[in-house]
Amino acid sequence: MNFLIDAQLPAKLASLLESSGHDAVHTSQLPEGNRTNDAVLAALADDQGRVVVTKDRDFRNSHLLRGTPRRLLVVATGNVGNHDLLTMFSDSIQTICAALEEATFVELGPAGLVIHDG
Repeated sequence: MNFLIDAQLPAKLASLLESSGHDAVHTSQLPEGNRTNDAVLAALADDQGRVVVTKDRDFRNSHLLRGTPRRLLVVATGNVGNHDLLTMFSDSIQTICAALEEATFVELGPAGLVIHDG
């Protein structure tokens, strides 16, 4: 699976996803880096068939209202440390990917995954 990791999430998340066999790009790797605006990120993700991984509710609204980005994983954990966040992803990456095969919008929270559509 292909992912685009938004700026408010650690670049180590992209490394973790890559070590799990996925293609992952963090915004810090883009030409505009972490200053890349949301519309550009959504268009890039859609063009490259990537899932946007973010904590930003603006992406949720854009997905629900305009259908962009086409595929979205919202991290709804609140304030957790990077170690705990990476552990959460590591423990559930197979479940996350399975959910994203079936749905275009998934949230990862402290209680697990919420699948919003099919």
